[in-house]
Amino acid sequence: MINIPKGTKDVLPNESYKWHYVENVVRSVAKDFNIKEIRTPTFEHTELFLRGVGDTTDIVNKEMYTFLDKAERSITLKPEGTAGVARAFIENSLYANPQPTKMYYITPVFRYEKPQAGRLREHHQFGIEYYGSSSAIADVEVMMVAKSIFDRLGVSNLVLNVNSIGCPECRKKYNEALKKYLKDNLSNMCHTCQERFEKNPLRILDCKEEACKQITQNAPVVLDYLCDDCRAHHEMVCNQLTKLGVDFKVNPHIVRGLDYYTRTVFEFVSNNIGAQGTVCGGGRYNNLVEQVGGKPCPGVGFGMGLERLILTLENLGLSVGEEENPDLYIIAMCDRAKQDILVYAQKLRQAGVSTEIDVMDRSFKAQLKYANKINAKYMVVLGDEEIDTNKVSIKNMATGESVEVDLDKIENFFKEA
Repeated sequence: MINIPKGTKDVLPNESYKWHYVENVVRSVAKDFNIKEIRTPTFEHTELFLRGVGDTTDIVNKEMYTFLDKAERSITLKPEGTAGVARAFIENSLYANPQPTKMYYITPVFRYEKPQAGRLREHHQFGIEYYGSSSAIADVEVMMVAKSIFDRLGVSNLVLNVNSIGCPECRKKYNEALKKYLKDNLSNMCHTCQERFEKNPLRILDCKEEACKQITQNAPVVLDYLCDDCRAHHEMVCNQLTKLGVDFKVNPHIVRGLDYYTRTVFEFVSNNIGAQGTVCGGGRYNNLVEQVGGKPCPGVGFGMGLERLILTLENLGLSVGEEENPDLYIIAMCDRAKQDILVYAQKLRQAGVSTEIDVMDRSFKAQLKYANKINAKYMVVLGDEEIDTNKVSIKNMATGESVEVDLDKIENFFKEA
């Protein structure tokens, strides 16, 4: 037997309704904010992620699924959604449209990492991307998209953490102070952090190794090194959140795991899915479009893991939707009915009535049992008498009550029900 690869998961037919439910909610919220869907390829040229995500990130260094295609080109399964959207924004000249450009995606992403609760090597993300606005109001609106999703799903125990990591100019001063602080303890840090010390010391703050976390817990705070513009931007974000009555916490330790972030970074965190409780993370990336080959254009957005979101809903005992069961099961009792049952069923399906019939040559008794097993809402028995008189009884499977209707007008019963 060939087993499923480690870190992947089948979504079985009796579980798919959970995905439909969550996807319908996120699409509905996106519509409320006038955000339109974009779909980008599952794989891109590897260079896109090297330039966009950053060669000091764990994603690029350790986690990407990269291979050579038949023409010896380096191709990578996308490890996150933003870089591909930035590439599409440039390549399709979306910058020439009236701004902002507001997009969302629902996509699989691939990372070779240790599987954990709500995080698989192939998992799925809902994300949004705003391009064209450098306003702090855009930052907060992006956060409100995420909050609106959580509110609509009934998730109320999340903590919104907000920080600013500044722009490249003020971050230079911070990096100098951080390196000065870390220098004496560098030999006690992990190999990855030692490599980051010269290339991108800010990324050391994102290390999950306990020894490194102990060393960095008293490190200088990036907020103390913001330039005037970045400080004003951060204060505007906080003021807007306060005006909206949104509970949040300024957390100077948030830096996010991707190199393209500038200024605002944020996370919605849950305590209900284990140690890795971030269910949504994002921020501003004003230099990303330029980094991947376009003209300077500000951007802001977030990514939200759907597996983690569903797990959070389940752990909180919240609704994940209901399994989709047929409206009607038709039992054929005679040869005439068996010959024409598909015609009757197809007419009902075209009228929007979810209809199931027997295709396994079951006995009458076995069909009754099957109708119960699949939780059909109603049942009809079709035989010679029903065909001759054009009358059938529709039985409510929950109450046992029956209603007589015309055989050729069954769909009207469901329109009125």
